[in-house]
Order: sequence, then structure tokens, then C-alpha cells
Amino acid sequence: MERAAGYANLIFGTNGNWSFSPYARRKHQRHLAPLPEAIVISAVQQKHTTPTDDDEGVPKVRTTMEAEKQEEFNLQKEFEWVLREEVHQLLKKLKFILIECAHRFPVPLYENEGKKTEKFILSVQPPDQLKAILTLTGDTITQADISFKLSKSPHQIQRTSITQDSPWKLQQVQDAANHLQQAINHIDDVDESYHFKTSDEVMHVVGNILEALQRGRLSLVIPKKKPIDELIKGRNMKSLTPNLSEDLAVSFYLQSHKLIIAVYQLTNIHGTMRFDSCQAEASINWLNEVLFMLSAGLQLCQQLKDKISVFSLYKDFKVGSRASSALSY
Repeated sequence: MERAAGYANLIFGTNGNWSFSPYARRKHQRHLAPLPEAIVISAVQQKHTTPTDDDEGVPKVRTTMEAEKQEEFNLQKEFEWVLREEVHQLLKKLKFILIECAHRFPVPLYENEGKKTEKFILSVQPPDQLKAILTLTGDTITQADISFKLSKSPHQIQRTSITQDSPWKLQQVQDAANHLQQAINHIDDVDESYHFKTSDEVMHVVGNILEALQRGRLSLVIPKKKPIDELIKGRNMKSLTPNLSEDLAVSFYLQSHKLIIAVYQLTNIHGTMRFDSCQAEASINWLNEVLFMLSAGLQLCQQLKDKISVFSLYKDFKVGSRASSALSY
């Protein structure tokens, strides 16, 4: 056995001779047990998911989260400023515009005495086809001389008039004035010291103002259409002296900045009722100014509504929703 152990210590050298190796006497090293599979997988995952640091050694994930929090902080801060300051500023500016608009109306409205009197001549070419010389006091035609030539037989010129005893009411003016008054009332209902807390509060107020102004503007821009038989039997037709025949109708209405007179003639052609018409118009300065100011008010409302709509996307936003330290600015 000793001889066998001695032979085990011999190695065959490069020179072809046998020799003893100093390393041959070292004991064999014991192999380590393999790592559990779960530990290996965890280490690999950590290697691939651990964020790299930036130049200052701050993990990128933490930097991104801090940036998002700062952005949300700034947005909340702006939101509170809009609710506390800008909404009231815009409402104040809007009220100034609407009061100026109210002062242009020829009817009593928001400390405006109204009852402005103007004279107009409405005619077409040739002038004998349709012509009206009238006096407009407030929202009422108090006097008018009307002449027109029928397109169907008989072709003679027809004449009629409006007198102060039976004036012609332009309901569109009063309707627009009422809607404008409602818009101003909605602004007056908001106390200057009131602090809005949510976007919904602002949207509710602005929505009411916007709807009132839209109704007021539409009252002047788009007149309500009436059937020919309703025009013939209408209350205003009784204001004409002398009365017209039952196949004729006269109508005064506003469309945008114009006062228009239209004459309709109803005819029966082979059992089918048709009507022919002609019209004349005149421009009214105060109507042009009123429509301009109503449009300016609508634009201001829409700007405020659009701005608040941006914050409305963040349902959690309301005054006091962030930390108290964020409120000290």
C-alpha cells in the first residue's frame, strides 16, 4: 500500500523521466453545493429591473415619480388660483360688457331708461314695389306708412299704416332684453367674496350665463318662423289701418342688425295654396352694437369654460386637496 501511494506521487515529466510532484500530496477540494433555483432567478431579475442611477446617483424611477408629483403640485396650485382669483376677475369683466350691452337696448333694462325713438325708411328698387316709413320707439313701431305693389292681379299699389293708437310690437327686442337681464342676474348671484371650491361650481354658473346669452343672441339673429295663415290671423295685423284683404299679410321682424318688412300674398293655383313675397330692410346701429357685445360676452364665457374644463379632467381636484404646506404661496 505504501508503494502504491508512492507511485501515485510520481508524474511523467516533459523530459521523459518520472519525478515527484509537490502538488500531488494536496488533498482534493470539496465541491460547493449548487444554489437553489429560486435564488438564481431572483438574482437575474434584480439585475435586469434595478434602475440605473443618474449622474448624481439618484435612481431614475424615484426621479420620475418626483417629477410627476411636482407637476401635479403645480397644476393643483394653478387650479386653486383660477378658482380664487381668475373666475371672479372674468365675471367682473363679463358683467361690465353686459351692462354696456344693456345700455344699448331701447327698452328699460338694468338702469337704462330706454324708450329711444328713431325713424327709418325701408325700401327696395323700384320703390313702388315696397316702401315703409316708420318710427321705432323702444321695441314698438309707433307709426308707419306702408305702400306696396302686388305681384299678382290686381297690380295696383296698396297702402296701409300703423298709428300710435294701435302700435306694432317687436317681441324679439323684449325677449333678447329679458335673456340679457337673466345673464346679469346670474353674475350678481355670485358674491365677490365667495370662494369656489370645485370646477363643477364654476361650470354651473358659467353654463347658466352662457345659455342666457345664447338665447338672447338667437332672439335677434334668427326670427321665429310662422306659417302664412298664422301671419294673416296674427294680432299685429289688426294694427294696420285700413285692414288688408285676407290673402295678404305684413310682417316686421329683426334679423341680425337689420329691421325687415315683408309682404306676403297668398294665392290658390289649381287647388294648391302658394304665396309670393317681397321684403325691404334697414340697418339699426344699436342692434349692431348689441350683437357685438353679446358675442364678446359669449367668447369670454367660452374661454372660462374651456379653462375650467381642463381641470375638470382631474376629478380629485378641489380646494384643500393637497398638503397644507402647498397652500402657503
